Amino acid sequence: MKRLIVCAGALLAFAGCAVQQSPVATVDLQRIQANWPKFINYSNQLAADTAAIKNSNDSPQRKQEELGKLRQRFVDMQNEVTGDVRNAAEQVANEKHFKLVVTRQFVGYGGTDITADVERILKITETPPSGS
Repeated sequence: MKRLIVCAGALLAFAGCAVQQSPVATVDLQRIQANWPKFINYSNQLAADTAAIKNSNDSPQRKQEELGKLRQRFVDMQNEVTGDVRNAAEQVANEKHFKLVVTRQFVGYGGTDITADVERILKITETPPSGS
């Protein structure tokens, strides 16, 4: 009996060693967007500026010019936050030896979720709302 327990323990130990980490990591962008103050502030700022332009007494031509400038600010902000997330995900992937990082929204099954690690690098301290 004692020999059986030792053998079972050895099998479990070897089984634990044989478990391999997936080479694919995932990041939940919706969770990051919902909890990242920088992203939320940019979104709120763009929404407020859009409303201000549309509700202004400027001529339609002037409104279009201002909306064009705002579109460029949107692109710049989007590039900035995308770059921040990409850099954080790359850092985690390098630290944890992942070969590929994809967004969680496009993965039906599999991969190792590294969202919490990316949030740590981006200094996101809030927890996702329950039910997410």
